[in-house]
Amino acid sequence: MFVLADIKDTVRIPPWQFNVKLTDAVVEALNKKLANKVVHNVGLCIALWDITKLEDSYILPGDGSSHTVVHFRYVVFRPFNDEVVIGKIKSSSKEGVHVSLEFFDDILIPSDALQHPSRFDEREQLWVWEYMVDEEKHDLYMDVGEEIRFRVVDEVFVDTTPSGPEVSADSTEVQETDTKKTPYSLIGCINEPGLGLLSWWSNT
Repeated sequence: MFVLADIKDTVRIPPWQFNVKLTDAVVEALNKKLANKVVHNVGLCIALWDITKLEDSYILPGDGSSHTVVHFRYVVFRPFNDEVVIGKIKSSSKEGVHVSLEFFDDILIPSDALQHPSRFDEREQLWVWEYMVDEEKHDLYMDVGEEIRFRVVDEVFVDTTPSGPEVSADSTEVQETDTKKTPYSLIGCINEPGLGLLSWWSNT
């Protein structure tokens, strides 16, 4: 679930921090820049593990700050495919079940990846597993807040780097979009024995 990512970056240290030990200033700058941020194709950064190499520092013309190329390892949240993870149900929609790990919420178990057969209860806004026992159907609701065990089947990275405004050919008005992009999300499944709500399997 957590991995060490080897990263190389140029760290800028402003002049008012020159009285601080370089290593300490670099650690502070890296954590301020990366902690709780998603790096494209790397994952959700948690905390700095260590610094493996500090290259020479240099000062650019017109800028009093020092710039240092730093090689370091960062603790990153990035589950591997087929890893089994336990989270809590955050909400449900026709799209599927949304799961939270408390520090990470962008997890979706699509409707076609739930236990079969399942249906979406419009009134309760919950998914229900129609569990059959001796030809008798039992409705097992996937309630919000319940712990759920799922398998990671895919990850999605989206480049959220701001782009220039889109201007149409016959108008100078800027086209604004309200769609909020999620930089990193996980897709899970529970359509296998032993997966799903922990309460389903507690007595087996």
